Amino acid sequence: MHDAPPAADSLAAEKEPLSAGLKQRHLTMLGLGGVIGAGLFVGSGAGIAVAGPGIVISYLIAGALAMLVMRMLGEMSAAMPASGAFSVHAERALGRWAGFTVGWLYWFLLVVVLAVEATGAAQIANGWVPGVPTWAWVLIFMVVFTAANLSAVKNFGEFEFWFAALKVGAIVLFLALSLLAVFGVLPDTEAVGFTNLTGQGGFLPNGVSGVVSGVLAVVFAFGGLEVVTIAAAESDDPARAVGRAVRSAVWRILFFYVGSMLVIVTLLPWSSMEPGKSPYVAVLDHIGIPGAGQIMNIVVFVALLSALNANLYGSSRMVFSLAERGEAPKGLLKVSGGGVPRRAVLASVAFGFASVILNLEWPDSIFRYLLNAVGAVLLFVWGLIAVSQLRLRRRIEREMPERLALKMWAFPYLTWVALAGMAAVLVLMITDEGARPQLLWSAAATAAVLVVAWVRELRLRRAA
Repeated sequence: MHDAPPAADSLAAEKEPLSAGLKQRHLTMLGLGGVIGAGLFVGSGAGIAVAGPGIVISYLIAGALAMLVMRMLGEMSAAMPASGAFSVHAERALGRWAGFTVGWLYWFLLVVVLAVEATGAAQIANGWVPGVPTWAWVLIFMVVFTAANLSAVKNFGEFEFWFAALKVGAIVLFLALSLLAVFGVLPDTEAVGFTNLTGQGGFLPNGVSGVVSGVLAVVFAFGGLEVVTIAAAESDDPARAVGRAVRSAVWRILFFYVGSMLVIVTLLPWSSMEPGKSPYVAVLDHIGIPGAGQIMNIVVFVALLSALNANLYGSSRMVFSLAERGEAPKGLLKVSGGGVPRRAVLASVAFGFASVILNLEWPDSIFRYLLNAVGAVLLFVWGLIAVSQLRLRRRIEREMPERLALKMWAFPYLTWVALAGMAAVLVLMITDEGARPQLLWSAAATAAVLVVAWVRELRLRRAA
């Protein structure tokens, strides 16, 4: 299978040489915990600051878009599970250039964001143990998670299972305590009613434009769900496993996100929120939970390490899949006796560690440009997922309808709705001064990868 890439017009699922060490519980928790990170626990404050209570609508819109993308991706991954997931789907639907482009863009996104996560976790750890410098914590984390990813894939699954369990448990407990506070059940609390929802300028204090700005502030927090479809290829029954994981994840995640925002803006005046500060800490302080700041520090710390682990896993499997199809160096195809692509893991962690060094040394110059270059890449990846699903759905129905275990809702109408939603977010980014540099730099990075893909395609055609 490693001698040549799969035929672009073949939909037959190929047997992966990787280990089938992930269980259903691993995938379910990976789906639930994959998007619960610092973007929710801390970044949501920026969304509340611009949208007010209307942030609930912002999260509903952004979450609905993410749910549609995951349903599309789940449909294709259940029918054709592969370690490269949407990169493989794009190649089968649109050609080698598409698989090459989306695969390398996503790999680039993961290894750059990995630096933010490693540095953020190291800064929190440095606050607890100041005697250990930030760079040393980064080194410790990178070594630990590289070792975990170099060993059996079940170790990655166990790490993510317990990380995700802690994050999910923290949100469930937060929702329970917050609801008790809303109804005045907790000691020293009174029922708040709708004062904070209707006061301070009303439910939409900044109008529809505030809700729109809120969407822009929160939509990228849903990135990370895609890794579950990559991981599904390393389970005993990929088609069934990814279907279950997607079904359970999308609704519950929307509930966690929207539910959290609803209780936050009900309990506290939206105008008291400050960008960069966790609204979760503010709520816990308000209802009298001792040590709220440190509790959330622990949760955010775990969330960052979880994302670091998942991104290292996802990037290694993506570059391995690219190598399988002749779109990355063949040397990355070396698989251990336990079915782990160790060279792909080391290649990803090497670039990731280089990104960490750039973040530590030049956070406001070189690394900022790298981060801007991946700022809108997630939307480009989602767009290619949607276009691929439009092309592949009819072919699957025609060639192997029995594989359609998980179907996209209201196809093709909701797929087009999702594409329109992504286009709308891109338009918002170009009109927003803060987001515009990210879009332009990401577009430039995407154009560069497309040029490389085009040149490769020309050479392959000439050689054929």
